[in-house]
Amino acid sequence: MNRTELTTYLDNYLRIAEIKDYGPQGLQLEADNTEIKRIALAVDVAPPIIAEAAKWNADMLLVHHGILWRDVERIAGGLGARVRQLLSSGINLYAAHLPLDAHPQVGNNAILGQMFGLTEIEWWGSAYGTPLGVVGELAAPIPLAQFTKQVDSALDTHTRTLKGGANTVRKLAILSGFGADRVAEVAELGADTYLTGETSHQNFYAAYDHGLNVVFAGHYATETVGVQALGTHLSEKFGLETQFFDFPTRM
Repeated sequence: MNRTELTTYLDNYLRIAEIKDYGPQGLQLEADNTEIKRIALAVDVAPPIIAEAAKWNADMLLVHHGILWRDVERIAGGLGARVRQLLSSGINLYAAHLPLDAHPQVGNNAILGQMFGLTEIEWWGSAYGTPLGVVGELAAPIPLAQFTKQVDSALDTHTRTLKGGANTVRKLAILSGFGADRVAEVAELGADTYLTGETSHQNFYAAYDHGLNVVFAGHYATETVGVQALGTHLSEKFGLETQFFDFPTRM
């Protein structure tokens, strides 16, 4: 598939131009290779991930966390090394950060909501004006301990739970990645349990202040599902070969 055709489709499907982000998203690096047959999927861009994608003969690396953030950096140091490694391997780089968090079909939070059986889903947790998170009722209430076991199994992670609320999960809010500073917002939604990625000391006691259970499943773990769902979509729609490269940070 021609690179321009593919990136145009991805830009439209993910609403790259419409969703403001912390840095430019979409095609972040053009290699000489303009024909895309194999797409390596990953959460991040790092030397070992690029090396494995190159061994697999990937034409494109599609990630959640790209290499361009906030102010434009010098193409030197670690960033320069990543750029040189991608270019020397003929690998194009496509990134979708907030657009992949927010997507209603293949987004991290939509997929997590499906995985844990949310019904009557509503969107919340805006970043730059775009709601990223989901909240809804579970199909059937379950004990908190059972829910955390489900999360551990589904995401291959080790959750950390702040038990500030009831023993049963009925209404669940989800926000992938870093969401520790959103506990008060979750309480206003009427949720009894909040699933997010990573925490911080500053927000540790917020769960108890607001009477919530907060389940931290890891920034990485909660953001593996979107790129995989997007890869499946591209394989089914265009017949492209995709493979997810799992490099967990346990953070």
